[in-house]
Amino acid sequence: MKTNYASNINKGYTYSFLSWFGITSLWVMYLQTRGLTLVEIGLCESIFHIASFLFEVPSGVLADRLTYKFDLVIGRLAAILSAAIILFGQTFWMFALGFIISALSYNMQSGTMEALLYDSLVKDKATKRYPKVISHIDVIIEFADTLGVVIAGFLVHWHFELTYVIGIVVGMMGLITVLFFKEPVIKKRTVEKPTSVKSIVVNSYKTMKGNHQLRNLMLFDALYATVCTSYFYYFQTLMENDHFSGWMISALMVVSALLNIVGIQLTPTIQKKFSKRELIIALSVSLACMLMLTWLAWLPLLIAMFLISQLLPSFIDPIFSSYYNEMISSEERATLLSVASVLFSAAMIFMFPLLGWLIQINGFSFGFGLVGCVLAVVLIAMRRSFASPK
Repeated sequence: MKTNYASNINKGYTYSFLSWFGITSLWVMYLQTRGLTLVEIGLCESIFHIASFLFEVPSGVLADRLTYKFDLVIGRLAAILSAAIILFGQTFWMFALGFIISALSYNMQSGTMEALLYDSLVKDKATKRYPKVISHIDVIIEFADTLGVVIAGFLVHWHFELTYVIGIVVGMMGLITVLFFKEPVIKKRTVEKPTSVKSIVVNSYKTMKGNHQLRNLMLFDALYATVCTSYFYYFQTLMENDHFSGWMISALMVVSALLNIVGIQLTPTIQKKFSKRELIIALSVSLACMLMLTWLAWLPLLIAMFLISQLLPSFIDPIFSSYYNEMISSEERATLLSVASVLFSAAMIFMFPLLGWLIQINGFSFGFGLVGCVLAVVLIAMRRSFASPK
């Protein structure tokens, strides 16, 4: 009998909610309450991305060589263990270990869920549904992340450690969900002589080397995400220093999520009306302006810039996910999507500590304002490249 993989879509929605439930998203503030300095917190994030850099491609290779479900099960187990270590940790090195295991959790699911769902649609000959599916997943992720942060916001000045207790429970629920997926079997994986790990990596390298457009899109995506992610995390130090109340933090996250959902819903229309070059130019200019305005250091303006910094990536994620899957073959999809995450990790390893140092010596507004000026100079220098024909 022919297997119907349509049920994977709804299970994917459930898994996405559970795996991205943002109950521990205020980890910068949490580590501050546990006595870590801003430098130590920055080192934890760097350690996370160094570990992510080391784990990312092997995890994608495992999904290509073995099964998507294998990656997802290991990922949920790692998430549970990481939350437990951070909950009971007392020293910097214990927290660092928790971040390393958290990186493993992140990498084991990075790109894997998207690849599983896309290949499920391939098996059902329904790949035209993928842009809508990924858009729905992004909405679910935004909702789950925001709901978790809202709950965490109310716990900030009460029992902050409960955020990690909830994280452990949700991780267990995600693990149970994975067990009900139907693994989409790709023909090239079922031949008698399986493709070697070396072959998968070599073929991925050749694809990246030969496909300049794919490589450039991944580089842009990584750098853009690095700046916006850093803005989110370091804004938590601003909220801590300015003594934001729990309800203020929760309200800010709710407004941010509503704007992001609107942005995500608009992405299919935006993708149809604008070329890749036009989108990249518009997004780059918007980011540069937002960062330079941060330099004014006026709190209401900083809050507005925070909302914009979270809105801009909501346009990028579903659009670029669609671009990548159009350019990558099924047998290499998980590996190459993992390469995209490796580039993001590499950018975070260098930029996050640098931004932390700038904020440490001159404040939040100076650090990100300076980045905005550098980005503006780069855009001016590259204006001829943007104007050149495809």
